[in-house]
Amino acid sequence: MPAKKPIAVKLLEARRVPHRLVRFDPAVRSAEGVAGATGVDRARVLKTIVVEEDPPRGRPYLIMVRGSAELDLKALAAALGVKRLRIARPADAERLTGLKIGGISALALLGRGFPALLDAAALQHETVLVSAGERGAEVELRPSDLAAVTKYRIVDL
Repeated sequence: MPAKKPIAVKLLEARRVPHRLVRFDPAVRSAEGVAGATGVDRARVLKTIVVEEDPPRGRPYLIMVRGSAELDLKALAAALGVKRLRIARPADAERLTGLKIGGISALALLGRGFPALLDAAALQHETVLVSAGERGAEVELRPSDLAAVTKYRIVDL
């Protein structure tokens, strides 16, 4: 019996966006682990980080940044025009998004009111991998298609 399609795959198929589903061991939860499991350079694996204002106000931000990068919260706060940001604790990220750590996907949460940003550096690659909305599944697609589908704000992170 074929595995159920992840949320992001259904969305991309409905919008006729070219993509490729990549599956791997669901125990892998880091961008580095995904890169190793898929043979893709870590800079092409986009991790989705749940970031919230400190103290929390409203919906958290979804930040899609390359797996090889560290997120500068001060610079991000300045870009967003807020005082302080913090990375959500894993349990809070899961509660806020309804998805499990290692499977949090900006694509799977599209249209649910989460403000989101895409690292401009992702546009340098022919294709990138992003979470498909569940552990052990990534979607490979062109970053221009990711930007077009999500309409997320592109920023230099």
